[in-house]
Amino acid sequence: MPTPVAVLVFLACAASALAASAVLIVRLERIGARLAVTEAVLGLLAALAADMPEISTAVTALVRGQNEVGIGVILGSNVAKLAMLLGLASVVARRIPLDRRVVLLEALVGVGVAAVTVAVVAGTVAPAPGLGIALVVFVPYVVVSSLRPEARARLPIPARLRGTLTSALAEEEDDLGLHPGRGGRVDVVHAVLALAVVVVTSIGMETTGTDLGHAWGLSDLVVGGVLLAIVTSIPNAVAAVYLARRGRGAATLSTTTNSNTINVVVGLLLPAALLGLGTAGAAALSAAWWYAGLTLAVLAWAFLRRGLTRTDGVAIGVAYAVFVVLLLR
Repeated sequence: MPTPVAVLVFLACAASALAASAVLIVRLERIGARLAVTEAVLGLLAALAADMPEISTAVTALVRGQNEVGIGVILGSNVAKLAMLLGLASVVARRIPLDRRVVLLEALVGVGVAAVTVAVVAGTVAPAPGLGIALVVFVPYVVVSSLRPEARARLPIPARLRGTLTSALAEEEDDLGLHPGRGGRVDVVHAVLALAVVVVTSIGMETTGTDLGHAWGLSDLVVGGVLLAIVTSIPNAVAAVYLARRGRGAATLSTTTNSNTINVVVGLLLPAALLGLGTAGAAALSAAWWYAGLTLAVLAWAFLRRGLTRTDGVAIGVAYAVFVVLLLR
């Protein structure tokens, strides 16, 4: 395929995948409302739908044996989302206020899964056990998120921990402000069709993106970690900026960390447990460390400062620029 045609196909696939992802978000929220799930679960469903372009792209790459592309898409998009969802949002909103209880809750899950990711990519932990450990960290968060406030108040855990947990989730839910209409059969049909479009166009995006990368002399990790990662992160970035501009710091943070956690669990660890991951190169391991290190640094700073300022957002953006430059070397 001639390069100009490949570029057009890539852009068309990317636009279609992102548009279908937006439809999928709305339909899943309506279906969730029909099932009377909590606002926290609606937020998780929205994060999953927004992550479908990079998840589908990464899984396609892993199935085709292009492990560096698959690893790059997930880890690169996670680093990009820290810059685009928290960094850019902080710059646009000037400040994202955050309750320390919210930061602590999201850090326990986000940093824990990031640490598992480093261990799996480094080969210290096999993908299947790594997936199991990640689920041990993430599933309790999902289960508690699915509980109603009165049920959370009765959790058989120490009172102080229970209070911190319920308060943090309550603030996230208040900030999300998701009140979609109750969905029906039409929403299910639309969700299935949108998901199909996302998967098909993501396959096209991965294939043409890899071909373009080879034609331009780029490594597979750069193709996945920069080109595909930035494009597939756009839906999440738009949502985060929207929330941050309205002062919804807790929702902005939970959108970022939940999106990254879902990315790793569904887009990397699950397919790697089924298909294997092979031996990752030094660049892939470096990307994993950047993801884990930047996650820890941003959340620790947000905890200490009770939020993120415009200056902090610029610093996160600079860190991402350094990450891209190192990948391109």
